[in-house]
Amino acid sequence: MTLATQLKTRGLVRANAAAAAAMLTCALASTELAAEDAMTPIPTPAQPDAITLDTGVLPGATAAESWHRQYGSVFARNVTVATLTPVLPTTAKATGAAVIVAPGGGFRTLSMDNEGWAVARALADKGVAAFVLKYRLNQTPADMAGFERSMAEMFSATAKRPPAPQDPAVAYGPQIADARAAFALVRARARQWHVDADRVGMVGFSAGAMLTMATALHGQDAKPAFIANIYGPLSTVTVPADAPPLFVALAADDPFFGNAGFGLIESWRGAKRPVEFHLYEQGGHGFGMYQKTTTSTGWFDGFSRWLGMHGYLKPR
Repeated sequence: MTLATQLKTRGLVRANAAAAAAMLTCALASTELAAEDAMTPIPTPAQPDAITLDTGVLPGATAAESWHRQYGSVFARNVTVATLTPVLPTTAKATGAAVIVAPGGGFRTLSMDNEGWAVARALADKGVAAFVLKYRLNQTPADMAGFERSMAEMFSATAKRPPAPQDPAVAYGPQIADARAAFALVRARARQWHVDADRVGMVGFSAGAMLTMATALHGQDAKPAFIANIYGPLSTVTVPADAPPLFVALAADDPFFGNAGFGLIESWRGAKRPVEFHLYEQGGHGFGMYQKTTTSTGWFDGFSRWLGMHGYLKPR
């Protein structure tokens, strides 16, 4: 690796690390839903279709998985065992294309409805097989009160920030392993799920977008056919010659990434790889499938049209 490449990689990691802590706040925040901002513990929802991935238990984990409701959505945290939940189109609608869906939440929680199941259902309605990845997370206090205190401390003005990791392949190692296992499982069961093994892509939101980019750049055998970065960091990266087509959606008033530059877009263009970028005037961060009054609500329609342009909305 050249010195220039190392510097670019480290710059991306520092930006991503700084953003990671902020991810949780924005993923959990929506002014339109302020009346529902309290975190309310809920029983773990039934997930009869979830398939346990073979990446094992998160090393060193002591807190068990728990769930809560907030902002009209449901969230999982302390995920120690990764799962993949298929949401399949009807046989009559199936196009053979598939998408791994990675919710966001700062690697501390997962917005399972707004950025997971709801996205998967919308994709299945378009004929695209969707697979919601519940990836392993960094541990948080087991009790809700302790979790809320830890978050308040993390986002206080005097909080000490952790040092930036030097290698995203290591920093997000468990999550990348989960994504690789998800791709492997979908391809292994491609015939059963009416999926074309070479037409499997990935879409991620916020921290899930970070995982999507890390999977594309460091995921070795994952090799997504296409990727979508929805309000994730847009830092400059070194783009491989075979980088997949990239779709990006971001709101200009995103408090974390709206004014951080668009190096990722320029990197993809500079490598002469396909990229489409939607910059919405308003929408904030974490809009996902919420039906807001801003034009950011149209991101899914734009993404669907982009998939269609690339031939993924009809059988091959």
